[in-house]
Amino acid sequence: MLVEFCHVEENDLGKFRQEVKEAFSVAVVREFGVPKHGEVIPDEDIDGSLYNPCAEVCHILADGNRVGGVVFRIDNESHRNSVDLLYIYPECHGRGIGLQVWRAIEERYPDTEIWELITPYFEKRNIHFYLNKCGFHIVEFFCKFHKDSYMRPGAPEWQNEYFRFEKRMK
Repeated sequence: MLVEFCHVEENDLGKFRQEVKEAFSVAVVREFGVPKHGEVIPDEDIDGSLYNPCAEVCHILADGNRVGGVVFRIDNESHRNSVDLLYIYPECHGRGIGLQVWRAIEERYPDTEIWELITPYFEKRNIHFYLNKCGFHIVEFFCKFHKDSYMRPGAPEWQNEYFRFEKRMK
C-alpha cells in the first residue's frame, strides 16, 4: 500500500476541522453516548493545532484514496516532533492502514529523535495501537490529580483525562 501525505490548503481547513470532529466523536459516542454539553473536541483545540506556526496539516492518502488526516508539529532544532491530530476514517479501520500510515510518518521525518502524542484514557484501540503496534511508551497520565495547562474547568472527564506517549527514535 502506498501512503502519501497531501497538504491541506487554507481554504479547506474548515472541512478538515469538521472531519476531525466527526472522527473523534465516534469513540466518545460509543463509550459515553451523545455528549449533553458541548462538543467532543472544541474548535479552539483543533484550531490551536491547525494554526500552530510549526504545523503541517495533511490529508492521508492510501493508494490514491483519502483515508484520513494528520497534523504534525515539527521542530527542526530539537528534533522532538509531535502528532497533534491523527485520524483514519472509521470505514477504513481494521485494514492495517494505521500501521502503514505510522511507518510512512517515520519515513517522512527520519531526523526525529522523539515522537510525542496524546490520546484519551478510554480510547483502547488507540492505546493498543500506539503501545503494541508502533512502539510508543506512556510517559504521563493527565487527570484531576496531575493537571495539564490545556485542561478546562468543568469539562467532562473524557476531555480532561488522557495519556501522553513518546517514542524514542535514536
